[in-house]
Amino acid sequence: MNDMITVYLFGKKYTVPSNLTIMGAMEYAGYQLVRGCGCRCGFCGACATIYRIKGDRELKTCLACQTQVRENMYVATLPFFPLVKEVYDINEVPVNEQVMMELYPEIYKCIGCAACTKSCPQGLDTMQYIAYAQRGELEKCAEESFDCVMCGICSSRCPAGISHPQVGLLARRITGKYLAPEARHLTNRVREVEAGDFTELIEAIMAKPLEELKNLYNTREIEK
Repeated sequence: MNDMITVYLFGKKYTVPSNLTIMGAMEYAGYQLVRGCGCRCGFCGACATIYRIKGDRELKTCLACQTQVRENMYVATLPFFPLVKEVYDINEVPVNEQVMMELYPEIYKCIGCAACTKSCPQGLDTMQYIAYAQRGELEKCAEESFDCVMCGICSSRCPAGISHPQVGLLARRITGKYLAPEARHLTNRVREVEAGDFTELIEAIMAKPLEELKNLYNTREIEK
């Protein structure tokens, strides 16, 4: 508690411990977070934040859950970013090189400034997966954008108005439905679940005390 710093949250001055994340500092200051967050230490993408350090003219972007506060940090969070999502039926969408041209033609306005890549809190090469989308290389676009958390920060910095997360999402949906090999083990497991093969096991787990469930979870075998 001896190492306290000054931050400005939504224009108001607060003194908070220096080891907190922005999200933690907001709660420390008395804000009740009821939306715009889904975790306290992860990458759900809902806590997109803009900040500036006093004396620095540059606006920076981040996720509030993973960014530590700094002295004289001015913070404003974005409850959501209005990404443009085109309407399409995944069962009827054309699987060809023109699909992006038809649904997201703005990707061809990209000027190669890399502002999207520089702002991504996940460290994704956002400009690269847009380049794959431009060329109709949907599987490569899906792979490059796989860790996108849809926070929209990249789009907020894009001078061409591209909705990068929606472009990546479309590529992943098309790849998963039409291009990637079928995961037969998953298909078989879904069939088993629907047939009731695991009903008795699931009910037995649900009947266990909470502490036993926590122990089962914490001691589970994790595939490496």
